[in-house]
Amino acid sequence: MGSSGEAGTLSASPGPPASALRVLPLTDRPGWQAAGEVSLLTRPAWEQALCHLARSDEETCHLELSAVTFVDVAGVSALAMTAQGLPQGRRIVLEEPPATLRRVLDLFWPDLLTVEVIGR
Repeated sequence: MGSSGEAGTLSASPGPPASALRVLPLTDRPGWQAAGEVSLLTRPAWEQALCHLARSDEETCHLELSAVTFVDVAGVSALAMTAQGLPQGRRIVLEEPPATLRRVLDLFWPDLLTVEVIGR
């Protein structure tokens, strides 16, 4: 991931394709690309990606979410808690998140300045 040199794939336990989540490091900027859904079954992979993101020393980390079909409230909460724990001056840019993720963030964390949403 980014300049830290971390690479690899994070994935949830195998299951039906509808309940899968695939998370890969971005190659052109610091952050991760996710595809699938964030739910009870896939939350460990989601939280692992958020942990990697939080440990990064990059000022801005990206989460490319255009291929994410669903994020449950606990997944949004994990994202918000990660963002709230970032050191001052750091932020997460959500690219093309599902509309429900954006609505839940706006509803429960309207003043979360460490998250920027672009697209959708």
